[in-house]
Amino acid sequence: MGIWDKLKGELIDIIEWLDETSDTMVYRFERYNNEIKNGAQLIVRESQAAVFVNEGQIADVFMPGRYELTTANLPILATLQGWKYGFNSPFKAEVYFVNTKRFTDQKWGTMNPIMMRDADFGLVRVRAFGTYGMRVSDPATFLKEVSGTNWEFTTDQINQQMRNFIVSGFSDAVAEAKIPVIDLAAQYEEMGEVLTNKMQPKFGEHGLELLNLLIENVSVPPEVEAAIDKRSSMGALGDMNKYMQYQTAEAIVKGAENPGGVGGIGAQIAAGMAMSDQMKQMTQPQPPPAQGAGAPPPVPQTQVFVAVNGQQQGPFGLDVIKGMITSGQLNGETLVWMEGLPAWAKASEVPAVSGLLGAVPPPLPPQE
Repeated sequence: MGIWDKLKGELIDIIEWLDETSDTMVYRFERYNNEIKNGAQLIVRESQAAVFVNEGQIADVFMPGRYELTTANLPILATLQGWKYGFNSPFKAEVYFVNTKRFTDQKWGTMNPIMMRDADFGLVRVRAFGTYGMRVSDPATFLKEVSGTNWEFTTDQINQQMRNFIVSGFSDAVAEAKIPVIDLAAQYEEMGEVLTNKMQPKFGEHGLELLNLLIENVSVPPEVEAAIDKRSSMGALGDMNKYMQYQTAEAIVKGAENPGGVGGIGAQIAAGMAMSDQMKQMTQPQPPPAQGAGAPPPVPQTQVFVAVNGQQQGPFGLDVIKGMITSGQLNGETLVWMEGLPAWAKASEVPAVSGLLGAVPPPLPPQE
């Protein structure tokens, strides 16, 4: 370094830092040979602290204000350098300005999914992200534990470590709270407060204070989202019995609008009979079982398959078969099959069905 630089360093009598950035946390004041004149003026602005370091050891810390540097206000430094009677010549010390303002909108998030146990869905993988703020609460600790001798230290150099702390704390907080995945969205604010209190000691070890930790989103895999949507849909249906009645009525209406479709009249009659049976069961009182005896076993009903336009339909009960005969959908030549038959047979050849053919009155004679 040239003689002019040396003289310039000796002439420096004002020590200050004007921060023109938004992310600098520590700045080391530079001057020739680390020399500071006796009586130099130190200016520490609001949201700053000045830390004097002597041969790698932290000495005096100055908070916001204007100071004249003498042995009177540099007691630790004077002791470390061994001045018993004061000093008039320049002295050597490193000066670090520490930014104590709030650093907001710092991002955190899970790089990989976190496994959690949920009462509804079992083991679930979740992702989470949000923002947080921080500030230096103990300049000396932060300088010693984090920034070290760097001439400039920014938030980018510590964000990764702080984010890992938060993600680890989030996993523990969710496990301890035992909040179902479905209810997490309603607990973001509460979870943020719990996580802030949980992580404060860890930040304090680094001379930092954690501020305004927010959880913006907790997401689950697509298959879990689909299961949640399905459960919501089922809940929106309400009474499942009423829903099934509605579906049955809709099927009858659609069948009437398309009588030529597969199943035709037979499908309409079957749906109508099923609806009728269901309504009877709901409206008619059932006799109580005999005292000391259980309910009687259900009587098995004959079930018949019918070939309609080359398509297999059914099975239908005998009441439905009778209705199909009345409507002309089934006659003696129609192929039917029921349990016990080796193959399809004409309706007139199957006793259970042929008996119904004769029970149907013939068509009325034409009117003269």
